[in-house]
Amino acid sequence: MSMLRTILFGLLAAAPLAGAAEVAEFTLKNGLKVLVKPDHRAPVVVSQVWYKVGSSDEHNGITGLSHMLEHMMFKGTDELGPGEFSRIIAENGGRENAATSFDYTWYFQTIAADRLPLVLRLEADRMRDLRLNEAEFVKERAVVAEERRMRIEDNPDGRLYELLHATAFVNNPYRHLPIGYASDIEHYTLDDLRDWYRRFYAPNNAVLVVAGDVEPAAVRRLAEKHFGPIAARPPVPRKPRREAPQSGPKRVVLRAPARTARVAVAFKAPSLTGAEAADAPALAVLAALWAGSDAGRLRRRLLRERPVASEVSVDYDPVARHDTLFTVAAEALQGVDAAELERAVLEAVAAALAEPVPPEALARIKTQLRAEDVYARDSVYYQAMLLGRFEIVGLGWRQWSAYRDALEAVDAETLRAAAARHLVEDRRTVAVLEPRAVDSGEVQR
Repeated sequence: MSMLRTILFGLLAAAPLAGAAEVAEFTLKNGLKVLVKPDHRAPVVVSQVWYKVGSSDEHNGITGLSHMLEHMMFKGTDELGPGEFSRIIAENGGRENAATSFDYTWYFQTIAADRLPLVLRLEADRMRDLRLNEAEFVKERAVVAEERRMRIEDNPDGRLYELLHATAFVNNPYRHLPIGYASDIEHYTLDDLRDWYRRFYAPNNAVLVVAGDVEPAAVRRLAEKHFGPIAARPPVPRKPRREAPQSGPKRVVLRAPARTARVAVAFKAPSLTGAEAADAPALAVLAALWAGSDAGRLRRRLLRERPVASEVSVDYDPVARHDTLFTVAAEALQGVDAAELERAVLEAVAAALAEPVPPEALARIKTQLRAEDVYARDSVYYQAMLLGRFEIVGLGWRQWSAYRDALEAVDAETLRAAAARHLVEDRRTVAVLEPRAVDSGEVQR
């Protein structure tokens, strides 16, 4: 399930989930915000700690540092040795992981509800006393470098996506991806990580979300016990980083070993936190209309009516700290070259923009999204994720309800007006992957 559709499912849900109570919210004296979403259908709990730091906080020379620190958060504290956190969670029947995005880094566990005290104790321990050891750092830096090679250098889609962002944006911090650049990874130092940890890993820069078979009062007692003694740190000042206006189309070509051509067409688009946030709901619905199912306009045209692509997708996620991209991506069928694919994608986008949206099509996509939401919100993990993402980007978890209402109110005219403002040539960047001959030993996909 794509992040776009995951967010839409939750936002279009009109009724609270059966068996789920309202969200409880409180803030500790040290600034840690805690959100609790009871759901007593199963004796399971999801715990998520969200830190307001991601790749959009980095600058050239330390790109990817937030992701590197995410890796090091599993390498031990003053109390635990390397890997002990994960081992303890597994021994107690739980599952855990972490992820770094443009705007945040988050750590999450799913475990039996009676193990929540253990999880919160472990998370508080690494918020307060992370051990940054030189030997572990050197090993993990090599792991991160290899991860980048797999995701970017050896992956045509990864290379195209990185080039697209670097070309589309001038000073928006989404210009570089969370994985970081290879040369920056190579030159990280332990002091870089220590400084990043001291600046951002503080209770007043974090949100704890707990969902599942719990009571808010009990969670509050546990949070105060384990996180309450951790001192707040000076808040990190963040200056506005608005993208410079674009006044003409951009195009960039990547020649790389691959079996088939790819094309990505991206338009500068608003997020829910920006000055043009009112257009975000319409663009989100438009993305679903174009590629939210096999009946979507772009998928139908490029996969069946004029079959030039093996896959077509539309990516737009407005839950972000900065303005973002509305991206149409396609991979060519065997025998279709990059030039033909590019022409076909641009023509399909132009045709979709020119065609009015019938009321029945708009009603159908909203019904589809609501139906899929019923299944998606069976997941306690998903319920927690929805709260955490809205809170950590600065919208506040309550804003999801207003956004849901705005999505329901989208009609054909608001779709047309939003597209006319944002999905235009002067805001467009096209990135094209032209396959080249594959040398012996090169990765090809």
